Amino acid sequence: MGKDKIYKVENSVNIGMLPGDPKGLPDESFFIQSGKETLVFIDDGFLAKLNKHFGSGKYIKFDKLAFSENLAIKQGLNFKHVFYYTAPPFQGKFPTEEEEEMKRGYDRFIAKLKEDKRITIREGRVQRLKVDGKFLYKQKAVDSLAIIDLMMVPLKYAQIKKIIIISSDSDFVPAIETLKEFGIKTILYTFYQRKRNTGFSRSNHLIKSVHKYVLLSKADFDNAPLIKDKGKHKI
Repeated sequence: MGKDKIYKVENSVNIGMLPGDPKGLPDESFFIQSGKETLVFIDDGFLAKLNKHFGSGKYIKFDKLAFSENLAIKQGLNFKHVFYYTAPPFQGKFPTEEEEEMKRGYDRFIAKLKEDKRITIREGRVQRLKVDGKFLYKQKAVDSLAIIDLMMVPLKYAQIKKIIIISSDSDFVPAIETLKEFGIKTILYTFYQRKRNTGFSRSNHLIKSVHKYVLLSKADFDNAPLIKDKGKHKI
């Protein structure tokens, strides 16, 4: 993992937090949990925003499954399945050529993802709002879909004792707290900046609810390169 600081090194009121080695080495849980399966839940709205941030305004092309597998490996876990929450691009009542092209590109992307059975795609919808004369686009119903799937983990995946969530949304806290009652620990991969007026704020409520959290880095995207027409599940 190199010299990158992956884990939180500050003091925290969350006594359940398990900090990693400041040198970037795996902690003891890597060996203790080796061989255990995990599920990965991806909030695409958050991940896409972070991707563009690390790409300096441009999206970094990366393999979603390799990305998920790599994060699981860092925690000494075996990747089993990923749940991917997204929404198709906005389409007006009479779609413009640009909207139609975006939808075609999205459909091709989703069709490629669906080729691998280890990924489940949940689609919400995009709402367009006009604020101060400008259009803003916001995903709707995505969080609800994710919460439903999280609540089904104890029923459908009784062997799973640790899950990974990639998000920054505090709406997941009630579900995370409920999963604790079933003995399921949540590892959060997220990102925040300490500067004010930034697009990535820190949710203390979310951070305090999880067993452990890790800050994502550009290297996490770079280490899962998209390789077209090679391998079984490069997406």
